[in-house]
Amino acid sequence: MADEQREGARGRRGGRPRTPRRRALVVTAWAAAGVVLLGGGGLAYLYFELDGKLRGVDIDRALGRDRPDNVDNGSMDILVLGSDSRSGDNRVYGDDATGTARSDTAMVVHIAKGHRKAGVVSIPRDTLVDRPECRRTTAGADGKSAKGSIAPAANRVMFNESYEIGGPACTVKTVEAMTGIRMDHFIEVDFSGFKGLVDALGGVTVTTTEPIHDLDSRLDLPPGAHHLNGEQSLGFVRTRHGIGDGSDLGRIGLQQQFLTSLLTQVHDIGVFGSPAKLYKVADAASKAITTDSEIASISGLRKLAAGLKRIDAGDLTKVVLPVDYDATDPNRVIPKDPEADQVWSALREDRPIPWTATTDEPALAEPKPAPPTPKSPAVPKLTPSPR
Repeated sequence: MADEQREGARGRRGGRPRTPRRRALVVTAWAAAGVVLLGGGGLAYLYFELDGKLRGVDIDRALGRDRPDNVDNGSMDILVLGSDSRSGDNRVYGDDATGTARSDTAMVVHIAKGHRKAGVVSIPRDTLVDRPECRRTTAGADGKSAKGSIAPAANRVMFNESYEIGGPACTVKTVEAMTGIRMDHFIEVDFSGFKGLVDALGGVTVTTTEPIHDLDSRLDLPPGAHHLNGEQSLGFVRTRHGIGDGSDLGRIGLQQQFLTSLLTQVHDIGVFGSPAKLYKVADAASKAITTDSEIASISGLRKLAAGLKRIDAGDLTKVVLPVDYDATDPNRVIPKDPEADQVWSALREDRPIPWTATTDEPALAEPKPAPPTPKSPAVPKLTPSPR
């Protein structure tokens, strides 16, 4: 990584007092990083107990020099992945009998210069992209392509195929090719570990305004508040057939909003004020995440967390990559031009996302001339339950 990006990961001291949601952009990273913020006699034990459990991938070595240039503008870009294998117990949430892991969730997190604003751009997994050539991390499904062989570049393939073929390194390479933005870090959350993290928090309470009925995700939720355990939460963030038009776009909205409820739960149960609770949550988080090798340690996550601590919830943009349904396959989407390029151009140049590129009104985006008339949400609205 470039020196300026490493400096960004170290963070800056001072700034505004922390609010409950200023603890994190990605709760798993914060939970693990929080271990070293405890102080006291148990710090060394907690540090060494958890530090060795973190998994790292050397992205720089895997991708070499064929990457976008580092941009010296003080910003930082992180790719957050949710990897999904439907093998074993996880098969109850879907019909994929192969057990092959794919990236079920992908978000580009852009930390603006000064580290006071951030944007999250979700990439629908059904997006058709041009995938660059990648080294296989598993044997090909055809039985002819060996692990470690080079998978040739392919056009118009599903975005999450990159992870299936070449793991996080291929996914980073694909994202960099489609955005022109060099990823400074990546954080991958394993959905099987996600269940343990939610259970370590004692579950998460969510409130839906519309019913969710999805046999594939084993969900039958009437409107109202629901306290979900880890298994139910996993079904919740995966559901797509029980909401809206059944597409991946509706699920992305639930995933982004579920994060808010998760962060609220971290605060409400006093995780960061209790060494015992923090250890339990951090231990679960350490089993659920894989990062790039630069931050694959408690000290590395601490530096990253320090660089994000001044970002308040009101300063966080959450948008979905502008897409259109594919003309030849209505089950797939394609980046919508020029709006999609406007989003990536804004992030590359560390500028506000133009309001014309999204229907949202994010903190990082330019304000709209006049707010539109509110419309009924296409998917159930999810808000943290009152404390």
